[in-house]
Amino acid sequence: MGTINLQLPAGLPAEAARDLERACVIGGPDNMPWPTQVRVQNDRLIVRRDVDESGCLVAPWQVNGAGRLMTGTATLMERDSPYQFQIELARGKINQLRCQAFDWRSGGLQMPPELADRIRNISIAFGRAATQAPAPAATQQAQEALALGCTAADDLVRAYIDQVFQVRHQRQPKLDSTLGCRLGSVVPTGPAAGLIAPAFNTVYLPLAWKSIEPSEASYSWDEHDALLDWIESQNLNVVAGPLIDFAPNRLPDWLGGWERDLHSIASFMCDYVETVVQRYHTRIRCWQLTGSSNCAAVLSLGEDELLWLTVRLAEAARQIDSGLELIIGIAQPWGEYMAAEDRTHSPFIFADTLIRAGLNLAAVDLEWVMGVSPHGSYCRDLLEASRLLDLYALLGVPLQLTLGYPSSNTDDDNADPALRVDAGHWHQGFSPETQADWAASFAALGLCKPYVRGVNWVHLADDEPHQFPHCGLLDPAGNPKPALERLRKLREEHLK
Repeated sequence: MGTINLQLPAGLPAEAARDLERACVIGGPDNMPWPTQVRVQNDRLIVRRDVDESGCLVAPWQVNGAGRLMTGTATLMERDSPYQFQIELARGKINQLRCQAFDWRSGGLQMPPELADRIRNISIAFGRAATQAPAPAATQQAQEALALGCTAADDLVRAYIDQVFQVRHQRQPKLDSTLGCRLGSVVPTGPAAGLIAPAFNTVYLPLAWKSIEPSEASYSWDEHDALLDWIESQNLNVVAGPLIDFAPNRLPDWLGGWERDLHSIASFMCDYVETVVQRYHTRIRCWQLTGSSNCAAVLSLGEDELLWLTVRLAEAARQIDSGLELIIGIAQPWGEYMAAEDRTHSPFIFADTLIRAGLNLAAVDLEWVMGVSPHGSYCRDLLEASRLLDLYALLGVPLQLTLGYPSSNTDDDNADPALRVDAGHWHQGFSPETQADWAASFAALGLCKPYVRGVNWVHLADDEPHQFPHCGLLDPAGNPKPALERLRKLREEHLK
């Protein structure tokens, strides 16, 4: 078992110490986590793992101006003397920043001279901190270099987004990419109804199994029929799904009686998919079949069983209509759950295995719901998000993004009670204004990438039952949050 020790700053607040227990070692060809044991003891972060391969540490840390983010080191080797925690975080971010800047400049990015100078000066500032370690002043200098590096990384990605959009608009004034939102179960009414079509060119009709078949073989279609009629009246493109969501509390309650009975579970799921596709396939041509099957912890299903089930569901849909566009959803695409569980397939490998099975997918949907745990992702910056998209682009199929970020960290009575807002924060924390900045920034990053075919917001309204707390674009009173207007402007500027 390999052990890495890192010296933490003295007097670390208890909240920060608890958050560091989410740290893990990542590596391998897809840079995903290995099972990691972490503890904070006597101002030391002690990290143990069974894998002997080299890797990087990723850990949550407060960075001035950037937020409490999951931030990574460069490659660390095992040694007796402890690493200086803040110096290694700064080394990792500045190395990442410099490498990405070089790669993008080699690909044609016009680097603003001011930004190039900043990156050079940040590198010099880090060098001063690294050469003064372990002097106490070195850790403060490293913390400042880390903050400067994160700010420069943000500016680098924004320059990249602007220039990629410019290049793409030279060929196509308005892009074909989709910008959508997942609706609830009732037809939007009042002022909110008039805000959807200007902001989005696509909507998601959930058709959730739990709401349509609340008891075995008893279906409830009226609300969904009415909602689809309304969508068509608004001349909006429609995508259905996810039909089978493997996230906690998303499957019908009655299915729990069949736990461990794989063939019965498969029969029920395939029957549902066939029934709903048969009903709507002439009106809906694009379907997200699954969500979260890569990290499911329901019905005692194993990884290979989940892969097999996902393939079976695709086959069931295609038996009804071979011309349908099918999408598979990947939750927690950074693989946080792998740090605590011994898994064979990372989320990337899970998706790759499905593609190699010959599913002929229209897209792979990556769920980026940040700041929410346990079924969500710890907050990352734009550069980490861009690098993850480039990784999944290697799959060779189009990508989609499902985005969500809370506008508050208070209790949300309409959300899944098992979920909470405590997985870091972006910039200033949780507010409608920060949510709007996050939405505009991460949606723009996704939409500028040529291999991303669309971006979808996780749900519309907080006044209806929903999964993720405070992630809606309408508040509980039905009033639009600033994020809705920011997404509308993004669509107006770039999309059809």
